[in-house]
Amino acid sequence: MTSSLWHTDSASVETAPLKDDGRHDVVIVGAGITGLSTAVMLAEAGVDVAVVDAGDVGQGATGASVGMASVLQGSTLAALRAHHPATLVRAYVEANRAGQEWLAEKAGADADRRTSFTFGRGLATDVALDAVRDAAREAGLAIREDSPSDFGGRTPVRAVALDDQLALDPVRLAHTLARAAVAAGATLHTGVRVSDVSVLPEGRVDTDHGTLFGDTVVLATGTPITRRGLYDLKTRALRSWAIAFEMDADAETPGGMWSEVGAEGRSIVAAPSSFGRAALIVTGARHPVGSASSEVALAEALAAWARRTLPVGAELARWSGQDYQSHNLVPFVGGMPRGLGRLRFTTGYAGWGLTNAPAAAMRLSDEIRGVSWRDRPRWMRTMGTRMTVPADLGRGIGEAGRRASVVAAAFADATPAPVKRPAEGAGAVSRQGLRTAAVSTVDGQTRAIVAPAPLTWNDAERSWDSPVDGSRYAPDGTRLEGAASADLGVRGR
Repeated sequence: MTSSLWHTDSASVETAPLKDDGRHDVVIVGAGITGLSTAVMLAEAGVDVAVVDAGDVGQGATGASVGMASVLQGSTLAALRAHHPATLVRAYVEANRAGQEWLAEKAGADADRRTSFTFGRGLATDVALDAVRDAAREAGLAIREDSPSDFGGRTPVRAVALDDQLALDPVRLAHTLARAAVAAGATLHTGVRVSDVSVLPEGRVDTDHGTLFGDTVVLATGTPITRRGLYDLKTRALRSWAIAFEMDADAETPGGMWSEVGAEGRSIVAAPSSFGRAALIVTGARHPVGSASSEVALAEALAAWARRTLPVGAELARWSGQDYQSHNLVPFVGGMPRGLGRLRFTTGYAGWGLTNAPAAAMRLSDEIRGVSWRDRPRWMRTMGTRMTVPADLGRGIGEAGRRASVVAAAFADATPAPVKRPAEGAGAVSRQGLRTAAVSTVDGQTRAIVAPAPLTWNDAERSWDSPVDGSRYAPDGTRLEGAASADLGVRGR
């Protein structure tokens, strides 16, 4: 398994044992930036809030973040503008700016102010950079063109730049928000795994430690752990790799935060000063969950690119993270279909959760507290009116086709049962009729998971990943993340 660079804050967060049949105004599932931001906003407004998470504070997608809280966001604004009116792109920018300002206030001295760059190398990237520049300016951002010399790369670059953005230690930030939520009156339960969520006759969250009831339940889990609304089919589950390096010899750490135009989604950022030591983080190799023939190979290719391009030294850590992109490229925030107004959620940050998450929390908080439509910010009213355009439908159809082809290929490649015992650290898919099983050997133990659809073996994380809905499972069938809410069954071998 891989491990994130970010340290655990030495100052503990006050947690409470979960009491069965506990009742609150709002129950939030997920103790990442989204859930904790929502908890802080509601608790500070006098709402009785409980937060539950299967892991520790900031352990999931938050802990896998590289800490870039930027409104420029690589090629995101250009992609939005290519398919949506300028009013929506401006609202998206205003939402992320509001989220960023809120984070800056809460993080205080822990946030570094830096310039954010979207960059490219060579004439082939000029069109993409022009599109980023034009979309950003149209949306009201004070961006400028630059040919920076402090990138640290071995080849010249062209970039568009936005000053006064934030670099953060995301786990440290999560601990700060958790303490703020508790101080405002929220209750925090960690190590509590949610097994089911329902809304009749009232909001209900079933866990392995008991049941919680709430007038409202908020799913702040990356993607909703319920099939209501079929949001696993309306989003793409994407993974990417991050590698942290020491700087080579006397090389200086590049200033700023850097996102490269192109499908790889590569970014470069130095660890914030609050981290306490110098480190340069490179991220990239973005791909749909379950689509890689080898996660190890993807990570190695990213490491090789960093060594060719940047003056980096020894590797400090490498890890993989997961996020979700909606088919219309705008995050989903609000009430869950058939949730009777009691179930709310958010998803679809597409890798930019540090600014999108608090913006989503603002929307959720206003909705839950009943703030009138006319009293909400303009960006919130615009974002709350979703628009579907032909390109959205095309992306959805294309994604459905991709999943179907991946599943068909995986089923065709599956070995007829019984399969040979996999080598240590390896996995194989077997099939018997229309049924499949995922067989792996980890730490000398071979297990077979009964899979509803073919899974793919993640050789870096030693997990089974679903190309259908982005869910991931441990070798023993335990759900790790994704849309699934239940574990998979295991057959002994």
